[in-house]
Amino acid sequence: MKKSVLEFWVGLFVLLGIAALGVLSFQVAGGKGFSGSRATYAVHAEFSDIGGLKVNAPVKTAGVLVGRVGGITLDPKTYQAKVTLNLDAQYPFSTDANAQILTSGLLGEQYIGLLQGMDETMLKDGEHITSTDSALVLEKLIGKFMTGMTEKAAEAVSAESKGE
Repeated sequence: MKKSVLEFWVGLFVLLGIAALGVLSFQVAGGKGFSGSRATYAVHAEFSDIGGLKVNAPVKTAGVLVGRVGGITLDPKTYQAKVTLNLDAQYPFSTDANAQILTSGLLGEQYIGLLQGMDETMLKDGEHITSTDSALVLEKLIGKFMTGMTEKAAEAVSAESKGE
């Protein structure tokens, strides 16, 4: 009798552990959980370079999560990345809001940072954010730095050979 009671409690413990892992993995994967879905509205923003931005990346204002990236496509006419932002309906943004692609830490994940504008007219579902700042790509910065260093070295060698 004692053996079957022990087996019951061990089995229950294992089932609860599996259930906890399932819920945790669902939340880490970006699921909304069991709390239901909130009302959202979609706005679009175009960027010349999105770097490593991915679908489902956070959209934040002042460090607060206000939405998620819903989709990324390439505009065939302008060849710019068109990013769809699914914003929580409880956070309205003005039509002159600014969208920036930022990075968490030095080499962290990229996310969209929204800055509220001064206009009293608010964005509606399907509208566009016109003020955007593209991603700062580390490789491009390093390339520009190295090119500048090479040019300065070449100028120094040229000046030295002229006897200046």
